[in-house]
Amino acid sequence: MSPTDTDAQVQRPRVEGEREQEILDATLEVLAEVGYDRLTMDAVATRAKASKATLYRRWSDKVTLVIGALQSQKHQPELPDTGTLRGDLLASFCGEGGIVHKETTSTFAAVMTALAHDEEFAAAFRRDVLAPKSASTRRLFERARDRGELREGLDLDLVTPALAGIVLHRMFVLGTPPDTRTVTAVLDQIILPAVLAPGPTSGTDA
Repeated sequence: MSPTDTDAQVQRPRVEGEREQEILDATLEVLAEVGYDRLTMDAVATRAKASKATLYRRWSDKVTLVIGALQSQKHQPELPDTGTLRGDLLASFCGEGGIVHKETTSTFAAVMTALAHDEEFAAAFRRDVLAPKSASTRRLFERARDRGELREGLDLDLVTPALAGIVLHRMFVLGTPPDTRTVTAVLDQIILPAVLAPGPTSGTDA
C-alpha cells in the first residue's frame, strides 16, 4: 500500500455510531425484501443514502456487511433466569428477539438459500450469528443440569438446538409460522419430557 493510500484512509472518517446503525438497518431492510442472494452493496448504499465507498470503509464485502447487520439485530443481552428450564426457554424463545418474532423468522428466510450454496457466508453465519445463540441456549440447559432438573447422561449438544429445529422445520417445510402457542406445545410435549429428570425437580411450572 502506498503512502498516498494510507494517508487517504486516515483522512476518511470512520463509519460508526448512529450512522453505522442506519446502514445496518438499511441492510436488514434490503435483506428482508430481496434475500441475501439479490442483496448488493449498491442497493444498501442507495437505501442508506450513502456512497458505496462509505460502506467499503467499514465492511470489506457483502458477507461482512450482512453478518454485521444480523449481529446488530440482537435484543436480549442477558439470559433469562426464571428458576426453571421451561421458564427460561419460554422467555428466550418467546421474548423480545425470540423465534416467534417476525424479524427473527424473516432473517432466517432471507438467508436460507445462501446457507446452501454460499460457503463463505454460511461459515460466517454459523460462526458469528448462530453459534452465540446456540451457546446462550446451551447455557440455559447447563444451568438446569446444575439445578438437578435434567436426567443423567443427557447429550446437551444434541438437545440444545432441538426446540429451534422443530419450530423452524414447521415454518420452512410445513408452512406453519411460529407463535408462542406452538413453542409452548413443542416444549411441553417433546422437549421437556425428553430431558427432565423424573420427580419434583421436573421444572414444569411457567
